[in-house]
Amino acid sequence: MIALLLYRTIADHLVPWAVTLATRMLARSLNMPEPLVHSTGDYVVAQVTAFEHGVGKSLCPFLLRAWWRGRH
Repeated sequence: MIALLLYRTIADHLVPWAVTLATRMLARSLNMPEPLVHSTGDYVVAQVTAFEHGVGKSLCPFLLRAWWRGRH
């Protein structure tokens, strides 16, 4: 019971606080506004996903591609 309470406290309060702090520190070190840091992160995730689904599939061996198609 105490472990669950501790876990929920960490997950609900400390993790979002740490993410916000890290974002603010990154924005200050890059001399950028925080919303721009968020949108840049979203852009990078989109680019990596597009690369993985585009070029990454052609670089995989045949068996891995067959396995990947079977999962989706």
